[in-house]
Amino acid sequence: MLFASQGAQVVSQITSVLRVCAPLVVYFLVVFSATVYACWKFGFGYKVSCTQSFTAASNNFELAIAVVVAVYGAGSGQALASTVGPLIEVPVLVGLVYVIKWVKKRWEWMGYIITNRPTAAPRRQRSTPHSPRLLKGRVRYQLGR
Repeated sequence: MLFASQGAQVVSQITSVLRVCAPLVVYFLVVFSATVYACWKFGFGYKVSCTQSFTAASNNFELAIAVVVAVYGAGSGQALASTVGPLIEVPVLVGLVYVIKWVKKRWEWMGYIITNRPTAAPRRQRSTPHSPRLLKGRVRYQLGR
């Protein structure tokens, strides 16, 4: 409802919309790029890095819109600014999907975590009631009760 009521203001106050738009685009690009690079440097896989980068770059505009409407009213300039946010966020994040896919190919990034730690040793199987167990160099049979 707020998007429909703000449509006329968006068109009539295009300079205000552009003033709100420019910092948002820069914010999305910087936060997304920094998160992708940090995840890659720390050795996280492609899938985890995508999730973290898009989560870091997205904002809680729904909450912002609710607070602005409750505090300032639906016809205020603040409501216009909070309405522009999602209109900018969605196309920018869709464009970043193509950027991250290109980065994946360019860096030959795999979808799993790369670590320098050795893998965990396989778990020992529990012995069955009549299976042999090695205790202090001798084989002992454990009988179940």
